[in-house]
Amino acid sequence: MQAAIVLPAAAQCLKQIHLRERSLPVRLTLTGAAAVAGLHGMEVFDFSLILILLGLGSNFGFLGASALVLKCHGNVDKRRVQAFNYFLIFAVMAVGSFLSGWILARHGWHVVLWSSFVPLAMAMAALLGTARGSSRERS
Repeated sequence: MQAAIVLPAAAQCLKQIHLRERSLPVRLTLTGAAAVAGLHGMEVFDFSLILILLGLGSNFGFLGASALVLKCHGNVDKRRVQAFNYFLIFAVMAVGSFLSGWILARHGWHVVLWSSFVPLAMAMAALLGTARGSSRERS
């Protein structure tokens, strides 16, 4: 319940100080920390910690990704691009939910957690590649 009160305030704070674009590494770190916390144990505290870390990571990731998508397009296309981005987010989340449920039923909780490191590594590699490309353009 407290997260529902704090997260909109955090989003407004991020919007005001223009850290939306920089929130993607924070999101990846929080999501990775959630997977590591899940590997730690299966107690109520562990699941609570996982949910908090995933909630914060999703919030930062959604804000950062939305800001970057809108930054790449002109004013004419912004609404269409934003709607398509939201649709893609929903579709990927739905497929990911069904896939994680299938993995959980077939292989167990630890395999779900270990398999979450694959998309995290891919996202981190893409983020590092983008950062290197933008630093080369500045030079």
